Amino acid sequence: MSATTRTDRPAGPPPGGPRGGPMGMGLGMPGQKSMDFRGSLRRLLTVLAPERVRLVAVLVLGALSVAAAVAGPKLLGNATDVLFDGVVSRQLAQLLPAGSTQQEAVDALRAAGQGTVADMVAGMPGLTVGDGVDFERLGSILLLVLGVYVAAFVFGWLQGRLTARAVQNTVLRMRTQVEEKLTRVPLSYFDKQPRGELLSRVTNDIDNVAQTVQQTLSQLITSVLTVVGVLAMMFWISPLLAVVALVTVPLSVVVAAAIAKRSQPQFVEQWAWTGKLNAHIEEMFTGHALVTVFGRQQEAAATFAERNGKLYESAFRAQFISGIIQPALGFIANLNYLVVAVVGGLRVASGTMSLGDVQAFIQYSRQFTQPITQIASMANLLQSGVASAERVFELLDAQEQTPDPAQPATLPERVRGRVAFEDVSFRYDADTPLIENLSVVAEPGQTVAIVGPTGAGKTTLVNLVMRFYEVDSGRITLDGVDTRDVTRDALRSQIGMVLQDTWLYEGTIAENIAYGVDSATHEQVVEAAVATHVDRFVRTLPDGYDTVLDDEGGAVSAGEKQLLTIARAFLADPAILILDEATSSVDTRTEVLVQHAMNALRAGRTSFVIAHRLSTIRDADVILVMEHGRIVEQGTHDDLVAADGAYAQLYRSQFAEAAAPVD
Repeated sequence: MSATTRTDRPAGPPPGGPRGGPMGMGLGMPGQKSMDFRGSLRRLLTVLAPERVRLVAVLVLGALSVAAAVAGPKLLGNATDVLFDGVVSRQLAQLLPAGSTQQEAVDALRAAGQGTVADMVAGMPGLTVGDGVDFERLGSILLLVLGVYVAAFVFGWLQGRLTARAVQNTVLRMRTQVEEKLTRVPLSYFDKQPRGELLSRVTNDIDNVAQTVQQTLSQLITSVLTVVGVLAMMFWISPLLAVVALVTVPLSVVVAAAIAKRSQPQFVEQWAWTGKLNAHIEEMFTGHALVTVFGRQQEAAATFAERNGKLYESAFRAQFISGIIQPALGFIANLNYLVVAVVGGLRVASGTMSLGDVQAFIQYSRQFTQPITQIASMANLLQSGVASAERVFELLDAQEQTPDPAQPATLPERVRGRVAFEDVSFRYDADTPLIENLSVVAEPGQTVAIVGPTGAGKTTLVNLVMRFYEVDSGRITLDGVDTRDVTRDALRSQIGMVLQDTWLYEGTIAENIAYGVDSATHEQVVEAAVATHVDRFVRTLPDGYDTVLDDEGGAVSAGEKQLLTIARAFLADPAILILDEATSSVDTRTEVLVQHAMNALRAGRTSFVIAHRLSTIRDADVILVMEHGRIVEQGTHDDLVAADGAYAQLYRSQFAEAAAPVD
């Protein structure tokens, strides 16, 4: 927490963690109930629905690529048969006259007592003794194999390109949905979410989903089609060997399922700890100066080490357990390979299969087990991706703020700025009262100052004006129009706000001042800067108004950042101003200058000023004194001092009795 963070909401969950707890204690706690893998996977697939045309093309190209790849081993088997037949025919020429037919060679071998060789030759149809290797036929087959593999490559390349396009389009939509969702969730959602945890979902988890879908989509399609195509070829070559090869499939499925079931909870825990670690890192880096000043480096390092260790342990278990799948299935595949080779060799010896068919079958056997192993090995990647997808879906399913009315009311063309609280009640937590039955009116052009102890509900009051939170009962009106009857954009376009916590984005000083007015000219920017005493220090910078600031405003001091936000509000020219300790970061001399600028800025506008330094609001038209969500006093400065009540005590504690002890 930075040194300027407000703690003005006792009943509400402060930013950084629910109920003020440690950072990272939000969603995604380790040990939570395991995710709905099947449901989340189905939902992830529905996200791909808009890419159905590309996915159909990916499926077709995958089928063509697999068909070409599957045809290769059979064609190479034919080439092996041509070579083997040629070698055998030359050897037989030493025993038989050249030109003898296959049947004559078989009969002669049986007569010579070489029955095993005769059985093998009987499985070589078209063999002619003495012909040797038919190199012309062999060349044609090899050219055909080359063409088939080139076609498989081209189809695979096109499939990969279309897959990448479909996946990136899907992730683009998902990021857009998350961005749009973040604009629709209420402010209370951000109060309860550590920023690092939220950023982890928006960045790391979406990136992990993209990687998972990219790597598994085309590979899964290719693997399934390969299994189907290879299985068909295996049954075509030898039904017996195909049945032998299939014996190990159920065993592979059982082993893969058992391992995947144990690894899934580990992936859930891994990504939960990733979010917690990111939350801690973001918190420590943001408050690095305070961590150093208060000597909390060791505690911060200890927390980092603990969460980093938990992440290491969960990631190790997830990767190790899921990593067992591939070697386990590889072992089963090797057993299958051994059985197929033995049975195939016996069938070649018996003449019921050719050597080329056995060679092709062994290749198919490898091709058959390899995609099964790949599908199983994708389980860890798929589990990790689905775990991340569910975290993103949790964000997308978060409760949204109440929608704007379908037929919104219209504010007057020129808003006067009369703000009325009519019997308003509000609670952050249902069981903890905060604001109860509050009624107050700010007339057009009035400056309404709100004072009170920390936690009195001052900031909550102005947050309700802007509809950052919705009232539980009663209503707030602007020029007689219920703020809930107009759109939030229309309401907030009439409000300018300067907070105690300054916010600048990466851009030039001129761009930061013009943040709320897209059409602002450079002259208007300079005019606002002069009026708020920004111009005096901007001109001392080497690049003047073109000086580039980062999101921390590192090129300017804290007080100068405050002045920039005041200039931003000045340029926006709103009907209503909300100043929440807007001069807290400026020095006394600058405060006097800013007060003059504020007086000019507030002229003709309704202003709500939250202040702890009572010297800044002595000229307010109405001062509201709040305690525990209620207005206990209201009036002018002089009236309230004369009443000798809560305001007078606050005033004396700051001025008349500054040296006296405070109860």
